[in-house]
Amino acid sequence: MNESVITTNKLTKQFGDFIAANELSFEVNKGEIFGFLGANGAGKTTAMRMLCGLLVPSSGTATVAGYDVYKHREKIKQNIGYMSQKFSLYEDLTVSENIKFYAGIYGLSDSLIKEKSEQLIHQLDLRKEENQLVSSLPLGWRQKLAFSVAVIHDPKIVFLDEPTGGVDPVTRRQFWDLIYDAAHRGITVFVTTHYMDEAEYCNRISIMVDGVIEALDTPANLKKNYSSKSMDEVFRQLARNAKRSE
Repeated sequence: MNESVITTNKLTKQFGDFIAANELSFEVNKGEIFGFLGANGAGKTTAMRMLCGLLVPSSGTATVAGYDVYKHREKIKQNIGYMSQKFSLYEDLTVSENIKFYAGIYGLSDSLIKEKSEQLIHQLDLRKEENQLVSSLPLGWRQKLAFSVAVIHDPKIVFLDEPTGGVDPVTRRQFWDLIYDAAHRGITVFVTTHYMDEAEYCNRISIMVDGVIEALDTPANLKKNYSSKSMDEVFRQLARNAKRSE
């Protein structure tokens, strides 16, 4: 039996008369790579912010890592990792300093920080660059470092908001190897992306249109159900009638 680490039931966020996310109901399982797709203005970011404990819902229910999104927002933050669309590390710190800084924020002990730092630098092959400023690294390396730091404390869930934007195809593939490794270790990956080829890498995909979930299934089933050869075709079918945009 699958263990659910995210459960929502009619989760809704309304700003005045505008319903940004409308009655979202779904579950995400432990170790699953869950794609959360939608055109600009579909409500993805609003939904993700509610699940991360950054935004209080208007109605509905949800638990993340076993914690209630209304009552336990700080507990949720302690049990997740997060990587934003924009690069989130400190560019005026070195690679090593960034790793140690974020590991400390996540509450790791000094001995564990040292151990994790060594593992991460070895895994990313950054031994020669560990004392260089992060700003000197190529974008792809910075993004891989940002992801690795987001999961350095072995969170139950990591939220990735369009993490590979602007990254070349080879580096994007390497980035997804890191995602697969995290999922293999039991970390649930909740990812938004604009790249439909990346959607194919997910175990299941949710597609939002105008604040509601229009489809949720495996990539293979979605392509079958919508008589499409690719996820790009599925997405175009669902999003073509969207009324909202950012």
